[in-house]
Amino acid sequence: MKVVGLTGGIGSGKTTVLKMFQELGITCYIADLEARKLIDTSKNIRKKIVKEFGEKSYTAEGLHRKYIAKIVFEDPEKLQILNAIVHPKVHKHLKKFIAKSSGDYIIYENAILFENGSDKLCDCIITVTAPLETKIARVLKRDNTTRTDILNRIKNQFSDEDKISKSDFVIENIDLEETSNKVLQIQAEILKNCCESTRKT
Repeated sequence: MKVVGLTGGIGSGKTTVLKMFQELGITCYIADLEARKLIDTSKNIRKKIVKEFGEKSYTAEGLHRKYIAKIVFEDPEKLQILNAIVHPKVHKHLKKFIAKSSGDYIIYENAILFENGSDKLCDCIITVTAPLETKIARVLKRDNTTRTDILNRIKNQFSDEDKISKSDFVIENIDLEETSNKVLQIQAEILKNCCESTRKT
């Protein structure tokens, strides 16, 4: 079972690429989704977050995401603290997920794959990119936010150049048809390498 990391900065269109792999029948693990579940259900995580960020960190519905987001995206050290609380639990959960999965490979989607060391769990990595202004326009259309907030979030992530230098595949996600073709090409290369690995063992 190979683990193929899928990452990309905010507004890159990573979710669009993820859906393309899902449509090909590939099992996908979405780190942000699983992290949200763990944050809302794990008593251990809740205790640590409240200790670091105060009682306002949680509401009756779960994590007070707006409150936490404002803190961590304005203070990189606070973001590191939050990641140190949550991501070891996500890694543990991912390993259990892999053990139960079947197929040649799974897609492990994580927006901060390199930032939190999750790249070490991957056999190969795909980075999704887009021009800066395209990213900003996408997020402004999608979220109730500001250009300043988006730029702050981008500053807290590795640059595209850094991600690309550590990746096996790159998808420049501007034109949907070209992106779809690139996904099919990458899928073929991953399957070919899986088969070659099987033959060698």
